[in-house]
Amino acid sequence: MSRREFDIRKVVINGRSIVKIIVDDHVDKHTDITDDIIIDLVRQLDGVQQLPEEVRPPFEYYSTLLILNDKQYRLVWLLEDNELYIGVITTYRDDRRG
Repeated sequence: MSRREFDIRKVVINGRSIVKIIVDDHVDKHTDITDDIIIDLVRQLDGVQQLPEEVRPPFEYYSTLLILNDKQYRLVWLLEDNELYIGVITTYRDDRRG
């Protein structure tokens, strides 16, 4: 297993232009999560302003609930200072409320 990278059309997250997704191999433990799902979930973050749950310079860590095709997912992701990518740590189906 290794990290995967995808070039994407620009999305703006927390005022930062993002043009690449780097997916950690931890996602592969969730066999129902495809690369297309990850890309679609990241696209939903376009225009989002969200406070990080944790900051460990140079990284800011986030967790976001998103709906895709009537299913709820938890996307755990990061941004790195002065970089143009979003790092997807993991994503999974999350049927909990809130």
